[in-house]
Amino acid sequence: MPDTPTLGEPYKLTHVTDEQIDAAAREYLDDPTLGMRLIAEGIALDLAAVVLAHPYVREVLARESAPEAQRRMAVRTAILLARPV
Repeated sequence: MPDTPTLGEPYKLTHVTDEQIDAAAREYLDDPTLGMRLIAEGIALDLAAVVLAHPYVREVLARESAPEAQRRMAVRTAILLARPV
């Protein structure tokens, strides 16, 4: 088990807000290219790599019929499960 906590830990401590997670999910959905993106002060993630690491999220995003809300929630979940470096 990695020693680095998931992004969910600072989220629980309110060091990362819902608005920041939502903004990151929207940013990824608008531009799914690789590269580090600032999520909150001192926290950056490669959102494309985060999504690629989760088969369910990839499956949801590949479905043309998936509602926008489901896509956004899938990406949000992947972000919260990510382990920032």
